[in-house]
Amino acid sequence: MSKRKYSLVQVGKEGKVEKYRIQPSAISDIDFSDSAVSKQYDGDSSEIFDGIDDEDDFQPLDIKIGKKTYQYIPFGSDDNLPLTIRKMIAENMVTSQGLAFDILACYGKGIRIIDRKTKNDTDDPEIRDFCLANSLHEMFMEDATDMKYFFFTVTEIILNRNQDQIVQLRHLDVTRCRLEKKKNNGVIEHVFYGDFRDGRVPEKAVAIPLLNIVDPLGDLLIRLGKKENPRTGKKEATAGKCYKFAVLCRMPTPGCRYYPIPYYMSIFRDDWYDIYKLIGIGKKFMIKNTSAPRVQIEVHEDYWDNVCNYENILDPEKRKARIAEERQNLIDFVCGPENAGKAIISNYYIDPNGKENRMVRITNINEGGKKEGGDWADDMQEASNAICFALGVHPNLIGATPGKSQMNNSGSDKRELFNLKQALENPTHDIMLKPYHLVLHFNRWSDKYTVDVPVIQLTTLDENKSQKTVSINNGNEDEHHNN
Repeated sequence: MSKRKYSLVQVGKEGKVEKYRIQPSAISDIDFSDSAVSKQYDGDSSEIFDGIDDEDDFQPLDIKIGKKTYQYIPFGSDDNLPLTIRKMIAENMVTSQGLAFDILACYGKGIRIIDRKTKNDTDDPEIRDFCLANSLHEMFMEDATDMKYFFFTVTEIILNRNQDQIVQLRHLDVTRCRLEKKKNNGVIEHVFYGDFRDGRVPEKAVAIPLLNIVDPLGDLLIRLGKKENPRTGKKEATAGKCYKFAVLCRMPTPGCRYYPIPYYMSIFRDDWYDIYKLIGIGKKFMIKNTSAPRVQIEVHEDYWDNVCNYENILDPEKRKARIAEERQNLIDFVCGPENAGKAIISNYYIDPNGKENRMVRITNINEGGKKEGGDWADDMQEASNAICFALGVHPNLIGATPGKSQMNNSGSDKRELFNLKQALENPTHDIMLKPYHLVLHFNRWSDKYTVDVPVIQLTTLDENKSQKTVSINNGNEDEHHNN
């Protein structure tokens, strides 16, 4: 039984029959003030992202690494935007599940290094050992996560001692990455990796040289003295004993920004994220603080005395206590879930007019059999659909609007929606594969092998299989897709 205290409140009297309803004892003390709600609401989400478009006006922050001081551009006006985004996404089940679906759709069937001619997975032992040593599938999943959350990824490549082979790839968590302020020539020279949290500059961080965003392979070869520097016309090794470099993959967005603004972030700057949250808070307050069984209890005024007389209770104080106990018994009977399905035994008699007079009668007064908790159901569905729209995920693909009456599509429609979603991941794959193509070319594997991300395509029943794998190349031998 719930620990919440309820009381019987008399709402009327008809003859000798008293009419009662049940309400929470402390209903008048419940705090519905703006301050109480704001503790859970945290204010408008749009306010959190004020100034996000003014990145060019952000003041660079100093970071000291070793004996050298660098300057980097803060990620958001408070340098805490990635953690804020991650927190807000996690607080909403639609955004959380929507992005999870987005990430899984982007992953497809994972990354593959394939033979250019046969399109089969490579059987080269050197490449297979490289894939195993670097957990490429797990790394690609990490890339997909950062790409869908923040629209860019950072990968660290590690060379061997001779600087003639890339031996390791490591995913760098975007929330821990910051970009150095551009030099006068417009080049970002370093990525800083450390525990950037709550707007503070980490005491321990590393500066990783960032390869040219447009031509990372050419930049790496020039730094290692393996290719002529177009500015000097000479081969000059400038990397020294540096064996680690960073590669940046960034989804194009409007504006020449350091950190892209994902399109889905409009849900925070619009009202639908807040509407969905307010509906949840409102329903919680309503159920937690004001919910009581909607019943009417009719008690004959002689009932209380009869209970005491039946038990031979004559002392006025003891009779008062027994009546209070009997009132609580009625409340427990109505409110206690362990009493569901049980019956209450109540005496009644027939008066001289032939009218039935019951001592206790409990009547359900729910409106037209209306189910409890349905308030704002349509509004929540509308808010959920709006959020899914911003995420680019159809609500029926993640169950955001379940039920037969919620405009659910047929199996064929869902299959086509899923196939369309997979097809739309091709541009993301092309951008995410930049570091992997760099490895293939630098390690001299690209003549025979390329990298591919097969996607899942749902099929119809007449094909006698539920799914099939389709290459992103779609049978196109164009070199643009087979770097």
